[in-house]
Amino acid sequence: MTQASPLPIIDKDEVVFGIQLPVQSQSTIYVDEWETQAGPDELAAVARQADESGFFYVAVCDHTAIPRRLADAMSTTWYDTVATLGWLAGITSRVRLLSHVYIAPLRHPLRAAKEFATVDALSGGRLIIGVGAGHVTEEFELAGADFTRRGALLDEAIDGIAAALVDEFPTLPGPTWPASDLGVRPRPVQQPRPPIWVGGSSPAALRRAAERGEGWLPQTPRRSDLAEMVPRLLELRDELRPGEPIAVGALAGPMHVGADTAGLPKWTKTGSPDELAEDLRQWVELGVCHIQVRFPSRSVSELCDQMAAFGDSVAPLVTR
Repeated sequence: MTQASPLPIIDKDEVVFGIQLPVQSQSTIYVDEWETQAGPDELAAVARQADESGFFYVAVCDHTAIPRRLADAMSTTWYDTVATLGWLAGITSRVRLLSHVYIAPLRHPLRAAKEFATVDALSGGRLIIGVGAGHVTEEFELAGADFTRRGALLDEAIDGIAAALVDEFPTLPGPTWPASDLGVRPRPVQQPRPPIWVGGSSPAALRRAAERGEGWLPQTPRRSDLAEMVPRLLELRDELRPGEPIAVGALAGPMHVGADTAGLPKWTKTGSPDELAEDLRQWVELGVCHIQVRFPSRSVSELCDQMAAFGDSVAPLVTR
């Protein structure tokens, strides 16, 4: 990439935590029962709790339309990513706003850049752009995009979005979305642009993150996988962008502060703040600096209580 890269937003000695918001996406992989009857009030309560409890980011997923063949597993409840992030900008004040992940090959880079620049401007510079290649073929057909070229399209999209966020009148790289002498405003608050974190755990995704991203969002929650992936990512980073740091992420498994776990998934990690912090430190030892946590819950109030307990008593114990 020829465009200037943004400054790191996570200090090299920091460990920070984020959370994917409930309600706005309801895949059966992770949805809790109470979410199916919830709406904006509950979504706002969780986002505000993240703001108050010192979470680094809240994340919003992305799908445009779910085909009938996948609806039973994925559901069709997927709030629009950018619209939701813009709404969150107005009801929070500190927490960063992450698209996790925005399927960039489905949108024109200038359209995406305008959306993201607007959210960054409305939030006072709190946006993190998380992007990925996507996996639902019907969404690509809907957008008129070639699913078999989604990796190459994502590369072009990242470069185009970055160019448009840096320059008001960008010339977009790549053959798919040619454009020049078209201006995009508002301009983002973060300079030279908001950071871009790349999602995915395939070899191609690792290379893409190392070459084009300021951060990495893995899809796997297994430490054994990251033990191999993180050294490879850092090796590629040194090769492709020597001297530039990259924010390495992890998806921690479900956890619960305390012992009352009746009705929660059996694989939920439970325990005292010290025990949970010790478990999280194992991610840090792999080179991770931002960890997405999840708290299975039986109500929105329990989720908020868990987030508060985590922010007060667990997060401060997890250091490098």
